Amino acid sequence: MGQLDGSFKLARKKLKRKILGVTCHSSKILAKKALNDSADYVAFGSFFKSRLKPKAKKANLSILRWAKKEINKPIVVIGGINNLNYKKLINAGAKYIAISSFIWDNPKLKPEIAIRKFK
Repeated sequence: MGQLDGSFKLARKKLKRKILGVTCHSSKILAKKALNDSADYVAFGSFFKSRLKPKAKKANLSILRWAKKEINKPIVVIGGINNLNYKKLINAGAKYIAISSFIWDNPKLKPEIAIRKFK
């Protein structure tokens, strides 16, 4: 859930045992709150410039290094991720990457080819 998507607690109540995470931008405070609210994962980003959300708040690798040490839940990264920059996020502590534009809005590659670029 994004920070403007409504109440996490209400979503958790309605969705019960579904997997539900929270985008925390680059905030330790938001990440701790998400965990206190029983989020299944925390997401950080945007790490890179993104055509999908060009005005998104920027995150840096230090939040991933902190999260890797302090958070015992999966860490997801989002924002401008492509086949050339994702490994630095994984190396800094991300468990999962969320990719949209590189796959679905790529003027040079069809989606199935774009996906194969991640090895």
